[in-house]
Amino acid sequence: MTKQIISTESAPAAIGPYSQAVRTGNLVFLSGQIPLDPATMEVVEGGFEAQAVQVFRNLKAVCEASGGSLDQLVKVNLFLTDLSNFAVVNTLMEQYFSQPYPARAAVGVKELPKGVLFEAEGVLALS
Repeated sequence: MTKQIISTESAPAAIGPYSQAVRTGNLVFLSGQIPLDPATMEVVEGGFEAQAVQVFRNLKAVCEASGGSLDQLVKVNLFLTDLSNFAVVNTLMEQYFSQPYPARAAVGVKELPKGVLFEAEGVLALS
């Protein structure tokens, strides 16, 4: 098995011992993205929706650095500190993704790194 490390300045740099994404074969495994502005490495302000938008922008940047797009994500895992924001995530996913949508899991968690409200990660299938 060969691993190709994916990295882009258009998404936040890793804040620990991990890569933004790893490609093996036609699959790219994207690390969890939190709502950090890649230019400042600070959490974006504006509440849950602003944070979720930044997370999807970060995922998009890593997908594009991998040679793909959000529409090639086959699995997305979402982590929310408050499941009452689930409807907001659904609305944003309709803006960032096209049908057929990826498989998805949404998990309510107690807390996330840097006190953020939302994190997402996924698996990209390249052709």
